[in-house]
Amino acid sequence: MELKDTIELMTSEDFKERFIAEYAQLVIRYKGLSRMIIAYENGTLKFTPKCSIEILKQQLREMDAYMVTLEERAEIEGIDLEKAMVKKLDNE
Repeated sequence: MELKDTIELMTSEDFKERFIAEYAQLVIRYKGLSRMIIAYENGTLKFTPKCSIEILKQQLREMDAYMVTLEERAEIEGIDLEKAMVKKLDNE
């Protein structure tokens, strides 16, 4: 799944679909930043960030905390994120 695949859900009138899109976007960005940090640490990153790796790691920790919060809220709101993500991937 890519960010562009979340457009339809993000523009939905249904708050649950928008919530799923928000979560999916966060997961996509989280995975991308994680890969970037690994490449940075391995010396294989194809560019040199202006910020330190510590800032990137802090960003990843904050994203992780946000993901946990969204997962907790989804449970309260009755949104099955796992089922929604699998369904979205199956439709691609």
